Amino acid sequence: MTVFVQKDAYDIEENTSVYDFISLVLKNEGTGIALAVNENIIPKDKWISFILKENDTLLIIKAVAGG
Repeated sequence: MTVFVQKDAYDIEENTSVYDFISLVLKNEGTGIALAVNENIIPKDKWISFILKENDTLLIIKAVAGG
């Protein structure tokens, strides 16, 4: 199935959680980022249980130091 991140398409397996996507596909530990799926913020404590669906659109916001 396909999901989108900032308009880039990613093919992933069904039943992939947000946590799995962030850590396995994007190779990010999840530190310093906030995430929305279909314009809804997903709290970090829900990433493991939140399962992505076909055509979901993710927005990842990275914190940067220095203002």
